[in-house]
Amino acid sequence: MKPQLLYASFLLRFFFALLCTATSENEAPSNGRTIVFTTLGRPDYDWDIFTLPTSDPPSPSNELWVTDGESVNFNGHFPSSSPSSILSLLRNRSLIQAPEAPLPALQIIYVTERNGTSNIYYDALYYSTPGSTRSRSALEIPVRLQAPLLGLEENKNRVSMKDKPSLSGEILIYVSNHEDPGEPRTSWAAVYSTHLGTGLTRRLSPYGIADFSPAVSPSGVWTAVASYGREGWDGEVEELSTDIYIFLTRDGSNRVKVVEHGGWPCWVDDSTLYFHRRSEDQWISVYKATLPKDKPVSTESVAIQRVTPPGLHAFTLATSPGNYKFIAVATRRPNSNFRHIELFDTVKNEFIELTRHVSPTSHHLNPFISPDTTRVGYHKCRGGSNGGKTPQLLLENVKSPVPNLSLFRFEGSFPVFSPTGDRIAYVEFPGIYVVNRDGSNLRQVFPLNAFATAWDPIQKGIVYTSAGPEFSSVSTEVDIVAIDVDDVCQSNYKRLTLDGKNNAFPSPSPDGKQIVFRSSRSGYKNLYIMDAIEGEAGGIERLTDGPWTDTMCNWSPDGDWIAFASDRHNPGSGSFELYLIHPNGTGLRKLISSGSSGRTNHPSFSPDGKLIVFTADYGGISAEPISLPHHYQPYGEIYTIKLDGSELKRLTYNSYEDGTPTWSPFYIDTVDVEWPRKTQCAFEDCHWLNEMPSRGTGTMVEPSGLAKPQCGNFYA
Repeated sequence: MKPQLLYASFLLRFFFALLCTATSENEAPSNGRTIVFTTLGRPDYDWDIFTLPTSDPPSPSNELWVTDGESVNFNGHFPSSSPSSILSLLRNRSLIQAPEAPLPALQIIYVTERNGTSNIYYDALYYSTPGSTRSRSALEIPVRLQAPLLGLEENKNRVSMKDKPSLSGEILIYVSNHEDPGEPRTSWAAVYSTHLGTGLTRRLSPYGIADFSPAVSPSGVWTAVASYGREGWDGEVEELSTDIYIFLTRDGSNRVKVVEHGGWPCWVDDSTLYFHRRSEDQWISVYKATLPKDKPVSTESVAIQRVTPPGLHAFTLATSPGNYKFIAVATRRPNSNFRHIELFDTVKNEFIELTRHVSPTSHHLNPFISPDTTRVGYHKCRGGSNGGKTPQLLLENVKSPVPNLSLFRFEGSFPVFSPTGDRIAYVEFPGIYVVNRDGSNLRQVFPLNAFATAWDPIQKGIVYTSAGPEFSSVSTEVDIVAIDVDDVCQSNYKRLTLDGKNNAFPSPSPDGKQIVFRSSRSGYKNLYIMDAIEGEAGGIERLTDGPWTDTMCNWSPDGDWIAFASDRHNPGSGSFELYLIHPNGTGLRKLISSGSSGRTNHPSFSPDGKLIVFTADYGGISAEPISLPHHYQPYGEIYTIKLDGSELKRLTYNSYEDGTPTWSPFYIDTVDVEWPRKTQCAFEDCHWLNEMPSRGTGTMVEPSGLAKPQCGNFYA
C-alpha cells in the first residue's frame, strides 16, 4: 500500500505559477490551432520513485514509495547538500514558502512531467512517527515540502526536456534541450548549471556539441558526460558509441576526453569513474576508469578495468562518494524478461539482487545511491490500484512553444478527427477504433490489423485505412478499405484496392471524390489517385513514377497540393524527405531536406492549408536510449513548416518517440481529457536488450519466453 500523503499547508506558492494558462472555450483564440500526436508507450508509464535499504534483505515491506503519484517521476538523485541549506536557498528565491522546520527525514531531486512540461523538483519528506527510514511502518503519514527547482526565470518560458539532475553544493547540474544547434539531425541536448540561490544559469557544453548523462565529482570540481564530441550523432538508437569527457563544473572549461566508448559516467572520487559500455563479448558491462594524478589526463593515461563479469547485461550504474565497496546497476539477465536493480560488491565481485525480491515482474530503471550508502533509489510503475493522482488520459495537454497552438498527446496511433471534430478514429494494433472527443462511446469499428486513418470530408461516418501488416514489403498485400463507423454490422467495410499489392496511406480530396494513396503495383511504392466511392474499379491514375518509395501522402484542404514523404534522393536508404506535388502531377518540389540519412515523415496539412505538421529526427536523440523503455525511434519529434519551406518550428521536446501528428478542425482548450477506461502502467524494455550473447560463440540469441516486439508508430 502506498503511504497516504498529507501535504502541508505551506506547500509552495511558486508551483502554481508553472501551471499552464488555460484559455476558456469562450476565449479560444480566433486564429488558434490544435495538433494531436502519438507518443509510443508514454501514456502508460505512471512512474514513481522508490527506495530500498542497501543493508537489509529486500522485501515489499521495506520498499519506500517516495514521490507523490502525480504524472511521471523518474531519474532521481539524493543530494548531499544539507537540507537546511537547500531550504534556505529556496525560501530566499520564493520558490517555496515555509516556516523554519525540523530537517526532513528524506530529500530527493528528480525529473517530473506535470502540467504539460518537464521540470526538476525537490521534495523534502517529514514523518509523523520518528524513527529510521528503514522501517516502512514509520513512513505511513509523511508531510511533503515540494518545489520546482527551475522556474520561469531559468526556463525563460521555453519548453524543453530536463534530464539526469544532480546537486553539488548550491549548483544544480542537468540536461536541457532548449537550444537549437542550427544543424539538422544534431542533438539539442546539452548540460547546464543553475545556481539555486540566484537562478543564474550557464551552459557548460560547447555550442554545437551534445552531452548526455552528466555526473558531478564528489568535490564538485569536475563534471563527466557521455558525448559524441564534434563527430555528432549518426542515427544510433541502441547502445551509443559515445565517449566520456570531463570538464570543470564552474564553467565547462578544461574539457578533455578520458574514455573512448562509454556512457552513463559516475564518480566515486575525483580520480575514479565508473561507466557502461558494450564489451567485445557483446555483454553490456560496467567499467572503471582511473584518472592519473601525476600527469595530464587523456585517453592514453587513463587506466580502464572491467568491473562486472560476462553473463548478463549491467548498465546505468550508480555510485556514491567514497564508497569503494559496492555499486548499484540495472541488469538484464538471460533468465529474466525484466530489468532489475542489483548491487555489485566490488570487493567480493558478486551481485546482490534487490528488486527481483520485491516486484519480480516489473521493470526498474536507473538506480541512484544515497550519500551515506544506506539507500538505493530507482523508478518503476506505481501499480494499478495504487492511489496515484494521475488519471488515464485520452488527450494529455503538452505545453506548446507556439502562441495560440495547443498540443495534445493521444492514447493510440494514427489519430484523426472527424470533419466536425466530435470524434477521433485511431489505430490500436490490431484494429481501428472510434471515440468521442470527450472520451465517451469508445468502439472498435474494424477488427483486423490496419494502420493509417483518414475521415471522408463529405460522406458521414466513413473512415479510410490500410488493412494489412505494417512495415511490409512491396509484395505483401495491403488494401485500402472504407469503413462505415456507424454501421454496427460486421460487414461494415468495402475494399477499394483489388490488385493484391501493398496499398496504404489513403487521403481523400477535399471534395470527397478521390483518394491519393501509395501502392507497390509497379514494383515500387509510388503514389496513385483513385475514385473514392468505387475504388480502383472506378478509375485509377498514377501520380509519381520511379524506383524509390513515395508514401505517407496527405491532400491539402484547398485541393491544390499533395504532401508526401520520399526516399527518391537516396532510394532504399531509409532516409525520407518531404515533397509537394499538384494532383495533376505538376509542380513537384522538395519542401524540406532531412539532413544526411535523416527522416521526415507523416506530413499533414493544417485546416487552413498554411502549415504542414510532420515528425522528424531533426533534433537527434536527447538521452541515452538504454536509460528509457523501448522506443523504435527515440528521436521522433513534432515540427511545423510553411508551404514555402520557411518558419520551421519544433513543437515537442522529449526523449521519446513522437509520431503520426494530426490537426483538430478547431482549437481545443489546453485541458486534459480523461480516458474512461483504466489501464495499468506497463511498458516494454529495450528490445535489443532481449538479445543475449551465446556463451563462447559471440553470437546473439533471444531468450525463450520473451514477448515478440510490437510495431512502433513513427514509420510504417
